[in-house]
Amino acid sequence: MDHLRYLLLLAGCLAVTLPLESSARVYRRPARLARAVLPTAAVFLAWDAVAIAGRVWWYDSRYLAGVTLPLSVPLEEALFFLVVPVCAVLTLETVRRLSSAPRRRRWR
Repeated sequence: MDHLRYLLLLAGCLAVTLPLESSARVYRRPARLARAVLPTAAVFLAWDAVAIAGRVWWYDSRYLAGVTLPLSVPLEEALFFLVVPVCAVLTLETVRRLSSAPRRRRWR
């Protein structure tokens, strides 16, 4: 079960924030979500690849499913750079909609 721990953590993050979609409407605008998440994910994936290649850091294989992407980046790490920002955007948009603070950009 340990080899699924990282994936289960990411699934938990999505499960906890999924109910926020009813008010945030983030998933209903996939192009906008991609523009918000993908550039940063690409930078951090490249950073990870460089750090792995330079042996600056590594991942304990006990907690990984065993799927390695190009440049030796574990699947879970790539998903982390997608899942966590999506959860953050969901949370931010929900807070914006529920707060009385002025809103600059909406997802609608």
